[in-house]
Amino acid sequence: MTDGPTSGAADEAAFHTALIAELAKKTGVCWLRYDGRTHAAWHAWVSDALFVVSGGPEQPLPGIEEQTRVEVVMRSKENGGRLVTWVGSTSVVHPGDEAWAPATAALVTGRLNLDDPATTPDLWAQQSVVTRIAPTGELLEQPGSLPADAHLAAPAATPATTRGRLPRVLHRRGTRRPKLS
Repeated sequence: MTDGPTSGAADEAAFHTALIAELAKKTGVCWLRYDGRTHAAWHAWVSDALFVVSGGPEQPLPGIEEQTRVEVVMRSKENGGRLVTWVGSTSVVHPGDEAWAPATAALVTGRLNLDDPATTPDLWAQQSVVTRIAPTGELLEQPGSLPADAHLAAPAATPATTRGRLPRVLHRRGTRRPKLS
């Protein structure tokens, strides 16, 4: 049996899928690029896709439910270096869908500081959106072919300000230091 060009492409696609799944399982944060903006998002990987919850009391991912295509940037957990950027197709997961229970169970497990994990899926059903992001097989960046740019961007404008002068710090060490000898 000879390996043809389709066998090599299938092996490469399987490798990319395995790489994406392994990174998604080991990391808790990825960056989602859509509508010309990049959003940090915590996520959970369930079987074959990445799941995020947004809106309501959860992370803000404005307009993700209207997207059909999202770029996902994944970094190494060990050193924070960018490893892969892949394209995913998005779909909203509704409470009646068969993916709802496993997705929300994984998201509840990965969510820090929940008041009541048992009622959180019900709260998400009322106030938030659970989105499934499935890899399309298209990789924009991968190990060995990463661009040199740092993807730095100016922070988004915000109405947040400091209310006034910063408070005085008590018991601050004086600027004069005693001589040791």
